[in-house]
Amino acid sequence: MSAAVSMRWMRRRGDQQVLIGVGVILLAGGVGAGAWAIPSFAGYAGVGPDFLPWLVACVLLLCGGLLVWHARQGGYRDFEEPSGASVGDWRAFAWVAAGLLAVAALIKPLGFVAACPLCFALAVRGLRQAEGKPAGTLRQTLVDVATGLAIAAPVYWLFRFLLGINLPALTAGGVI
Repeated sequence: MSAAVSMRWMRRRGDQQVLIGVGVILLAGGVGAGAWAIPSFAGYAGVGPDFLPWLVACVLLLCGGLLVWHARQGGYRDFEEPSGASVGDWRAFAWVAAGLLAVAALIKPLGFVAACPLCFALAVRGLRQAEGKPAGTLRQTLVDVATGLAIAAPVYWLFRFLLGINLPALTAGGVI
């Protein structure tokens, strides 16, 4: 590759990296616009339901700004080669999509805490396959479900008891 072609390729790659940063900034604007529409009354702990969307918008804005700054300073120099296959893995995509569809179908009848671990286990299975690793044994699947449960339960309690947002519950009292 000649030096001119190499410089052109590097400049184009830097422009693409700037566009990624600008896209993240635009995403922050979209999340912020959505947060603007959420009522801001303070809940039990003094934070309202719009707190997390505003927090996400601010972090996205910061990340987008850093991405643009980093791209303008010469790009992502310490880029690691991505792991996994060079082309899309449709079986892995199917596992992740099945997890998302399962949680969408089961969140109302089973509740958030019961539906999310299933989504987590299916998505992790797909992501493992995408990296060329074995999908997992029954034991690994049970560990994935337990990990999903360990993530879903605190998130449910955060939304339910701290932010005052009702997510579908498994029990009538809404504890789980």
